[in-house]
Amino acid sequence: MSIESRIALVTGASKGVGRGIALGLAENGWDVAINYNSDRAGAEETAAAIRDFDRQCWLLPGDVGDSAAVRAMFQELDEQAGGLNLLVNNAGVQTWVPFLELAEVDFDRTIRTNLKGTFLCSQAAALRMKETGGGGIVNIGSGANRIPFPNLADYSASKGGIETLTRVCAVELGPHRIRVNCVAPGAIEIERTKQESGDYAGTWSPLTPLRRVGQPVDVAKAVVYLASDESDFITGQTLYVDGGLWSQGPWPY
Repeated sequence: MSIESRIALVTGASKGVGRGIALGLAENGWDVAINYNSDRAGAEETAAAIRDFDRQCWLLPGDVGDSAAVRAMFQELDEQAGGLNLLVNNAGVQTWVPFLELAEVDFDRTIRTNLKGTFLCSQAAALRMKETGGGGIVNIGSGANRIPFPNLADYSASKGGIETLTRVCAVELGPHRIRVNCVAPGAIEIERTKQESGDYAGTWSPLTPLRRVGQPVDVAKAVVYLASDESDFITGQTLYVDGGLWSQGPWPY
């Protein structure tokens, strides 16, 4: 990954953690293609902020869970950017509902977007990286990789699958000089998570050993590290960016 041609694709980058990752990469010298599904306005805001760092940016619409859309997205990336050094699989959805009330259609939607989307995009990226001498893939996991999240059965299942897929891909793609890792955030304060609680930071900060919630920039720093030469002997790993939140279990006193 020479500094002259560092090109990253971040899925689901119109807002939240995806936007934070895209901006973190741009600040550290990456040109960034940002994928979005429906939020064009948000994607354009992300693109404008990337260009403020004097980096190139491309907008790539597409549903990551649809194979035809993914093929079209990568073909457009080939034409516009001419290469790819890093893929960040961030796009994701969830259904907040008790397990006994979870509808099949919602379960399918979550697995399709989160897990199948990671598979489709990783395969398309790896085929290109294999031909160009290597690259990196960073999958965005969750604390659900480690502990169960009540009312988020579909989300938890998808993120657990992503962590296992990360390890399998790391083993198979390593000989092609493609590193694959997972970043698992803790309580990150974004628009979506703030809807879960009237006081999201006040709810989660006391439970986190570092006594604060995370911000998108915290996740971005981990992705930038795993994309850099500083981590060139790291693959198949999950890095928890959680302030120690998921390191602790129940303690009665």
